[in-house]
Amino acid sequence: MRERLVVIGGDAAGMSAASQARRLKDPDELEIVAFERGHHASYSACGIPYWVAGDVDDPEQLVARTPEEHRARHIDLRTRTEVTEIDVAGGRVRSRRLPDGQEVWTGFDKLVVATGARPVRPPLPGIDAPGVHGVQTLDDGQALLDTLRGTKGRQAVVVGAGYIGVEMAEALLRRDYEVTLLNRAPEPMTTLDPDMGRLVHEAVTGLGIRMVNEAEVTEIRTDEHGRARAVVTSDAEYPADVVVLGIGVRPESELAEAAGLPVGDFGGILTDQAMRVRGQSAIWAGGDCVEVLDLVAGRQRHIPLGTHANKQGQVIGTNVGGGYATFPGVVGTAVSKVCDLEIARTGLLEAEAREAGFQFVTATVEATSRAGYFPGAASMTVKMLAERRTGRLLGTQIVGREGAGKRVDVAAVALTAGMTVEQMTALDLGYAPPFSPVWDPVLVAARKATQAVRAHGAG
Repeated sequence: MRERLVVIGGDAAGMSAASQARRLKDPDELEIVAFERGHHASYSACGIPYWVAGDVDDPEQLVARTPEEHRARHIDLRTRTEVTEIDVAGGRVRSRRLPDGQEVWTGFDKLVVATGARPVRPPLPGIDAPGVHGVQTLDDGQALLDTLRGTKGRQAVVVGAGYIGVEMAEALLRRDYEVTLLNRAPEPMTTLDPDMGRLVHEAVTGLGIRMVNEAEVTEIRTDEHGRARAVVTSDAEYPADVVVLGIGVRPESELAEAAGLPVGDFGGILTDQAMRVRGQSAIWAGGDCVEVLDLVAGRQRHIPLGTHANKQGQVIGTNVGGGYATFPGVVGTAVSKVCDLEIARTGLLEAEAREAGFQFVTATVEATSRAGYFPGAASMTVKMLAERRTGRLLGTQIVGREGAGKRVDVAAVALTAGMTVEQMTALDLGYAPPFSPVWDPVLVAARKATQAVRAHGAG
């Protein structure tokens, strides 16, 4: 008898799961129905800032597979259709077609919840006014571009200085806007320690972006037509013809929670290593709506990244299709850039290490991306955290120019393998003057961290 798989969410995790399940099961064995409330499916939300900046000419370049391509592979993808209820006991979901409001129930034998995350929009006066934009979906990106093209003024305010906020600030600057970047924290990029975030601060202001730290937004002030005209903080007002929110995201898990599915401390759906929802035999979840195991801290966290979502989708699709796969967890690796400054981290920050109960040492080094005498050698700063007693690597942060960011991958592998910083110093990394000094910057940091561990009496 043919089974039916229902997928809620048509982006990375959902459609990766559907596509993998289709590879393993023919249409006469498994019917696949997927619901997506937007116009697009299987696209790179991470690429939206580069589309806004002009690096990407056409949003279709961000689409990995169109709805029509999914349908050609016998996946019944229903766009502009929102799932409003999951009936776990009845094995069905209720959906509503957004263009006409028509509602239907669809039964399932197996269910995948891949509802993603939603941008944080604090309940401030004017937060929903025209001219205020989030940048979570391609539709969001198009709406922002429409505003930019239709606005005569050239002043932009970005609220939030994480990855998206910093990237959007650069994108708006490149579109010839005067940009103010408002940040609640002492330094931008709270995914870095403050001393490393300071390097990003200096780079951002060096571009001509006005960076305001410890700024608490209290209101989006509007004009007589109801459009945004200024962002107000507790001690200042910043004129704005356009406002972009980059405050972060939260798991879109209300639908699952209302159905009685378990969620964790960060609001994400809880799963086992096979990405099956805890306590359920035929329901899986993946992507930005779930919490994952932090392999370094040993606890659940919400880390919304497309890399995780695609891998989790593959795991889900394999298991739904009768195979076996697991997603063991993450070490928290992320990389970004602002103009030519590359920003990367993996593992724990100092505050996260303390919260997890670690005693640790830190080491920070300045190094170059190539041999110092080779043309194009660029500086970078590498910071490492290591457990005080054992020397086990706990985290690495890198800020620098060309060739800096992807060096974090070496540290990510070392974290996953549970290596000590002393073991890292013996890694046989590639060397030639155009690519690295004799001692790669990551190994220089590991060597200095080893010295710090020994100084604190590690065996």
